[in-house]
Amino acid sequence: MSNAETSDTATSIAAADGIRVDLYEKIWMWAVAAMLAVFFGTTVVVAIHGSVHPPSHVETIDPGKVLADARFRRQGVWVDAAGNVQATIVATAFAWLPPQMTIPADTPVTFHLTSIDVVHGFEIVRTNGQAMVVPGYVSQFTTRFAPGEYMILCNEYCGVGHHLMAGKLTVVPRADWHLGA
Repeated sequence: MSNAETSDTATSIAAADGIRVDLYEKIWMWAVAAMLAVFFGTTVVVAIHGSVHPPSHVETIDPGKVLADARFRRQGVWVDAAGNVQATIVATAFAWLPPQMTIPADTPVTFHLTSIDVVHGFEIVRTNGQAMVVPGYVSQFTTRFAPGEYMILCNEYCGVGHHLMAGKLTVVPRADWHLGA
């Protein structure tokens, strides 16, 4: 091979290794960029215009003083001054306090939860009732239930007795429910 042929071959290889992009590759790159722009744009529009934000009920509590705090001194179901049903629950090593509750069906119930030791996951099986229970913070959510019995589980590994951490939620028709049931 002569120097001229070697030079032409080197030039064609350099051109092939350069930034020459085939038409189909360009189409896919632009399509991916457009999809990403649509996804991120939708997220921004929904967050700003639709006021959809991650849960941000930030209420703190000293984990060492939970049981002495007025908000959690008495665990269980209660009705506030406005007539709203509330449930106060404390997570501790392998137990929910209280372990059993009875609430009215088809009624909004606001759950207030905290932990005195480690992170727990509060889950009311077969419902949308679920929250992370983190020491130092009060988790809160509101939901309603159909009549029945529901198991309450810890869905976040919390130690060697994690599998024992269960409770029971009984939901009765509103007409049959009375505080302390």
